[in-house]
Amino acid sequence: MFNGFKISMLSLQIRIFLSMILLIIVASILLASISIFQFKNEAKEYHQERLDRKEDAIKENINYVLSNTTYPLTPNNLSLIFKDKIHELSDIHNLEINIYSLEGKLLKSSKSKFSIDPVAPPIPKYIIKLVQSSIEKRYVDIKTINGKKNRSSYSLIKDDKFKPLGILNLPYVEDDSYYQTELQNFLIRLAQVYTFMLLVAFAVAYILSSYITKSLKTISDKLSETSLNQKNEKIVLEANSKEINLLIKAYNAMVDELEESALKLAQNEREEAWQEMAKQVAHEIKNPLTPMRLTVQSFQRKFDANDPNLKQKINDYSETLIQQIDTMSSVASAFSNFASMPAQQNETLNVVAVVELTMDIFNEEYILFVAEEKEIISKIDRTQLIRIITNLVKNAIQSIPEKQEIKSIFVTIKKDNNNVLITVSDNGIGIASEDFNRIFEPKFTTKSSGMGLGLGIIKNIIENYKGTITFESHKGNGTIFTVSLPIINQ
Repeated sequence: MFNGFKISMLSLQIRIFLSMILLIIVASILLASISIFQFKNEAKEYHQERLDRKEDAIKENINYVLSNTTYPLTPNNLSLIFKDKIHELSDIHNLEINIYSLEGKLLKSSKSKFSIDPVAPPIPKYIIKLVQSSIEKRYVDIKTINGKKNRSSYSLIKDDKFKPLGILNLPYVEDDSYYQTELQNFLIRLAQVYTFMLLVAFAVAYILSSYITKSLKTISDKLSETSLNQKNEKIVLEANSKEINLLIKAYNAMVDELEESALKLAQNEREEAWQEMAKQVAHEIKNPLTPMRLTVQSFQRKFDANDPNLKQKINDYSETLIQQIDTMSSVASAFSNFASMPAQQNETLNVVAVVELTMDIFNEEYILFVAEEKEIISKIDRTQLIRIITNLVKNAIQSIPEKQEIKSIFVTIKKDNNNVLITVSDNGIGIASEDFNRIFEPKFTTKSSGMGLGLGIIKNIIENYKGTITFESHKGNGTIFTVSLPIINQ
């Protein structure tokens, strides 16, 4: 069995081939069926006419006997009148003859005495009524006995004054052996002819279907080889079909348009690549500038020459600025080498300490940092870790409206088996549900400023480390971003 097999899956050549073969087979079946029907109909008409002829001839002989008998023409004398004549008539016409009374009782039969039942069955009453009520005073009963069709004609025997004397019955068994033999011979000859025709049809169908589909196969092969990224060749073919020539002309025109489109597309891709590179570089350079500006402003605001910890604070501010300057430097180096954003320079470090130091540049009182452990050692790129935290916290700050009275941002870090989990939650405006699937798309942003590259870039960084970034958000109730990074052992 062919599960799910469809005719539409076959090639055009095979479908044309099968259609022609099916047409021949259907034609042969129809012709054979019509022939069988015709033979049977002819046999039926032959037997009907033969019985009618014999019945007419026998009735003429019966009328002759009745007109020349010495017995009075009464129903009771029928058995005496045809005592010897019935056998003579049966031999002449080679047909069994039975004479019944008007009540249906058997009076005389041409059958041998030992063949007649002791009590012969009478004619059924419904047949007597049909004979007497019909215009022709005649009825033919047809029955199939032991696979053979039996006809029995019943007609009235009348005197010279057309007065009924009895009922004449002529049993007739149809012998179809002649017609069966003729039909069998005809079907054999028909099968021989159509077998030859089928073989010829196979050859013609194959040649014709191949001829029709040859040009289509050429076009199909060319279409399968057609690609936007290569030089496509035109079809040089003159088919004997107007439709196929139009198809070839359309394909060649498409090749010209495709080549022109490929040139335009390549040019646009180059322009878009440079534009995207410029946007990414601008974004990556802008990210460190914001915390640097905040660090300088904080230093100006909190500077106290008499502070006993002044030297330590200056060192902390300097280290923060140096980290951001290093980030900008790596971006510039990557751009100058036409490479991707800063490559991974993994180093063994305390993730908690790096995140805590990164949080120092944000001086807002509503930003809180909580670490469940003081030390989570891993091998990771410091610059890219700082970029992840800076982006997420910066987005959290921008998601809270300036006029909102209660503001809160929580940054937490903890160890979960062989992963470090970093969460950044805020009580800002949240993210609309229709934007969930687009939040990490490049160039997508819900802010009035910015290019929407931040989350897309940090998602790529996290996934490069085989990590994940997910979020939960409810419109008007804030957002929680969760970063999971595997702890890469030394």
